[in-house]
Amino acid sequence: MSTYDDASWHYGGDFPEELPEKNGATHTGMFLVWCIENNLVSDELKNDATEEIQKLKRRELTGAEFIMDSMDGKFSEYDLNVMGNAFAQDYYKDETDFGNRFSSFADDYVNLFDTKAEENDYEYETFYHIEDTYENYDLMKQIIDYRFDEWKEYKNLN
Repeated sequence: MSTYDDASWHYGGDFPEELPEKNGATHTGMFLVWCIENNLVSDELKNDATEEIQKLKRRELTGAEFIMDSMDGKFSEYDLNVMGNAFAQDYYKDETDFGNRFSSFADDYVNLFDTKAEENDYEYETFYHIEDTYENYDLMKQIIDYRFDEWKEYKNLN
């Protein structure tokens, strides 16, 4: 089983000391919430975290909080269904054919929030300073929706 991301990979090394460790899962959390909303998660995850998923859907919990509290900071193939894994393999992972032709999740995430910061005349100190909010998720959601449509066309799934 392959791990897509692990918050601990982020909060070591150059991670800003002043930030909570959950900021290492903000980006992953946004992707996972999108997968939950689009029914791309595994039955195992649905069964293991039924109550927490309902809290996510009611926006009482952020994706980063969910990953840290319910998934031990880890996001893997185990958490997605077949379609979710196929999409994550091409979009969430770096250096894929799809990502190189269109864009990867990480590139979209950085570009979106760099643009948002620039439009508001500020700059994020690091990738980890992007706020874990549903306002930011709603911006990212639009891009993931677009990439998912591109991906389905790329894979001839339409």
